[in-house]
Amino acid sequence: MQSSIQKSRTQFNKLQKRLRHYVGDAIADYNMIEEGDKVMVCLSGGKDSFTMLDILMSLQKSAQVNFELIAVNLDQKQPGFPEHVLPEYLTSLGVPFHIIEKDTYSVVKRVIPEGQTTCGLCSRLRRGTLYGFAEANGVNKIALGHHRDDILETFFLNIFYGGKLKAMPPKLLSDDKKNIIIRPLAYCREKDIQRFAAFKQYPVIPCNLCGSQENLQRQAMKDMLCVWDKQFPGRLETIFTSLQNVAPSQLADTKLFDFVNLLQERSFQSVQNDNTTGLEILLS
Repeated sequence: MQSSIQKSRTQFNKLQKRLRHYVGDAIADYNMIEEGDKVMVCLSGGKDSFTMLDILMSLQKSAQVNFELIAVNLDQKQPGFPEHVLPEYLTSLGVPFHIIEKDTYSVVKRVIPEGQTTCGLCSRLRRGTLYGFAEANGVNKIALGHHRDDILETFFLNIFYGGKLKAMPPKLLSDDKKNIIIRPLAYCREKDIQRFAAFKQYPVIPCNLCGSQENLQRQAMKDMLCVWDKQFPGRLETIFTSLQNVAPSQLADTKLFDFVNLLQERSFQSVQNDNTTGLEILLS
């Protein structure tokens, strides 16, 4: 009879294989990583970025293309941030890494009124700092740890609160055209990542050191998707698939499809010569 340790190891191996498969598919589908790329793996200290680094390091050993990895963390000087955790962990892995020290915490606290969420401004400041580091250090791909659930949450946030059909693309060219952002975990489910992180026992750093309140709108989307996933298995997979099967002519955006200049492909003469009425056609 299989022991609990053997069973746990078997479950871990299956989970790791599934995550590697999803990440490999996403990289291939969107041509995320190419020969000679220098990929900056952005580490927040959360389960998602730890998992992303782990899987990318694993794939690097067996990939048919050669690419570099550098792990980068932005120390934003939040009070209580455990500065020793990431350097010690990354040193133990033997992966090249860099800790950027920049006090964006003070900026956010000065600009955002007390009690309001700081996540939006914090994210913009963090992104700008990472972009600057990438450009200065020859990095041509920036890997972020957003997973499938993040993408779906963003999709519904934009529908319900922004009036847009918009999500997080697996691959993105920044507005200044200088940086390519990739999301290798785009096909991965958060619940798989949570289980993987629990198996690996990563030294997770909580993202609440700044005292910011949880984004209530995003949390509402997360709760909604969680309920759907339990009540309707497969629904989230179908919704994500729909993001990859867009039919502009079946929506209503005149910028994506030329509704104004639609032309019939039959001549007026052929209509005149046809004595069959529209009603007869419908009833036939």
